[in-house]
Amino acid sequence: MEIFWYSIIGIVLVVFFVLDGYDFGTGIVHLFFAKTEKDKAVISKAAGLFWDSNEVWLVAGGGMLFMAFPTFYASVFSGFYLPLIIVLWLIVFRAIGLELRTQFNFSMWKTIWDKAFGVSSLLLTLFFGIALGNIVRGVNLGGVVEGKSLYEAHFFFLPLWDSSFSPLSTTPGVIDWFTIIIGIIAVVTLTIHGANWVILKTNASINEKLKKIVFKLNIVLIILTVFSLIVWLQVNPKALNNFADKPYLIVFPIVYLIGLFGLFGVQKFKKESTALLFSTLLIVGGITSSLASMFPVLLPATNTVNPSLDIYNTAASEYGLSVAMSWGILGFILLFVYMIIQKRLMGGKIDAMDYGH
Repeated sequence: MEIFWYSIIGIVLVVFFVLDGYDFGTGIVHLFFAKTEKDKAVISKAAGLFWDSNEVWLVAGGGMLFMAFPTFYASVFSGFYLPLIIVLWLIVFRAIGLELRTQFNFSMWKTIWDKAFGVSSLLLTLFFGIALGNIVRGVNLGGVVEGKSLYEAHFFFLPLWDSSFSPLSTTPGVIDWFTIIIGIIAVVTLTIHGANWVILKTNASINEKLKKIVFKLNIVLIILTVFSLIVWLQVNPKALNNFADKPYLIVFPIVYLIGLFGLFGVQKFKKESTALLFSTLLIVGGITSSLASMFPVLLPATNTVNPSLDIYNTAASEYGLSVAMSWGILGFILLFVYMIIQKRLMGGKIDAMDYGH
């Protein structure tokens, strides 16, 4: 039952990062590459028409996490309190940036909310990448100092950064040089994904330019991927052991590599949806590879005093998991129906569609 729920929650979170990921990436494209009002307006619509339905998956993932792994939920939401509050405010500013930009036809008004949308999207992407870096690096569970836990074994609290700024510290912060690297990889990946979405859904004048940018960013991503693997093995020498013990898990890195190398054809694809498919594989492969490398651990401990949190020591009771299954499956079905209907209603190019008036 624990593995079932781990798989379901993993799917929900992957779908969230694929769907809302192109919204984040669209915001980054809007911030750095949209120069004319016409392009800014249509690129805003490429995110604005979809963001609210896409973020439903994040809410669903949090709800399912609470039902299936309440101890992990309580630990993470208390330990990452500071960054989660920052993420909450960034989500708010990103949303109101989209919703308010067209309320008044004044240049300064639109500029303010365009910046709110773009900067929030950029920082959200960076923080979600940093969050993944924290999960694979681990935290000081129990707040161990000099071999003694300051509080319960499954609790922790992280400052935004530690004075050493090192992931090898016994008391690491949320931000260090390793999590920053993962955050940058997230920014590059979702910028690629967002650019592909803009190309697919709009007739923006910068579409051809975006194809060249995707090609260049893909080269950067290859370099960052190799570099991150090297430093990950320094942070956690056993990071790839799961792939050696369970060779079938190699399918997830293969999916990532297919997406990575497939994107080099972005300037030659006849169908605009092909590039989005490859960037989707990139995200799916990246997240699932990270989860596969850790399984069954959910959050590693950086100390030897307290055990890591895994799907077994943080799960609800068997009765709780069975009750959650009934409601979870129903909610899962509703999510997919909602997504399918919304995507069909918003099919094709969105340039002429109305938003924000």
